[in-house]
Amino acid sequence: MLGPKVVIHIDRLLANYDLIKNQLNQNRLMVVVKANAYGHGSVECARALEKHGCDSFAVFSVLEGIELRKNGIDSDILVFSKINDSYLNQANKYRLTLNASNLLDINLLESFRIKNGKSPQFHLKFDTGMTRLGINPSEAKKAFESISKELQRYCIGIYSHFATADEGDLTYAHEQLSKFNKILSIAKSTGIHFETIHFSNSGAALNIDQDEFDQVRVGMLIYGAFPSNEVPMDIPILPVMEFRAPIIEVRNVDKDTQISYGGVYKTVAKSNIGVIQCGFADGIPRLWHQKGYVSYNGKQYKIAGRICMDQFMVNFENDTPRLGEEVLIFGSNNTDNIRMETIAETIDSTPYVIATDIKGRTQREYKS
Repeated sequence: MLGPKVVIHIDRLLANYDLIKNQLNQNRLMVVVKANAYGHGSVECARALEKHGCDSFAVFSVLEGIELRKNGIDSDILVFSKINDSYLNQANKYRLTLNASNLLDINLLESFRIKNGKSPQFHLKFDTGMTRLGINPSEAKKAFESISKELQRYCIGIYSHFATADEGDLTYAHEQLSKFNKILSIAKSTGIHFETIHFSNSGAALNIDQDEFDQVRVGMLIYGAFPSNEVPMDIPILPVMEFRAPIIEVRNVDKDTQISYGGVYKTVAKSNIGVIQCGFADGIPRLWHQKGYVSYNGKQYKIAGRICMDQFMVNFENDTPRLGEEVLIFGSNNTDNIRMETIAETIDSTPYVIATDIKGRTQREYKS
């Protein structure tokens, strides 16, 4: 069946990995592969990156981590979600590193260690300004002192998360950084040592000096999209995902023909209208129709009318597209290029939303 397709360019993923490592003076990278690697395929991307030398990944849920383990991923896997005692046995079994984000989490891990003679490894997360998960900085000393000597061997990392590191004004981000450095000083005074200290996401990797941390978390950046239009864009990352869909019908229509729901689009001349087999249920943003376009054989053509659930229309004007050939929705290939960032900025969204919106009917093809 003809339908939408995403091509995941593994060679570009690995090239981006190398570019980012060089940008960060060879700092160790923790690649975030949560939410199916932002729609790119967590297992396939992790396999390729691990073979390439990456030894650390992050997911959101324990189940995502187990999926990686069952598919042969042997590297470190950090789970971002809040600790749930019903998953502690599985986390221990599959060697998943957990996220201790309050004092109760520490007590839970200590109880598990006492009962089982061991505990899953974990990182301490502090809330320096995101107001999401994380230990309050005012409780830092209490948190460190609550970790028994026996539990300390499983406490291998400490981290926080920037709220505004991908914005032009970094005042708040530097305030967060100052809070985190004070927390690290308290940890040092209590004698706790961490194998890894990390703070940065993709925005911070581009915007804030990383020399004081031994690991950098990268998500959207490694998949070839900048997290916002306010970060430096001087690193030549390549879009890993190429989203395209086939032309399944071409209709020659007269001037003033209304197209799609609501008739909000009307042709201004006799035109060739192509029907594309892809809709908002497959992942193309519906709002993109207002100013949006596709690319076909090196030329851009406007989307004609509202995007439907399963299809949308394109005005090819006087050109006659070939049935069965594909238009580029976003990404890049030898002849066409539309960046996710362009769409995101136009519809007031983000590349994160656009990439993770690719839905189940869309086939994935991996190219190395």
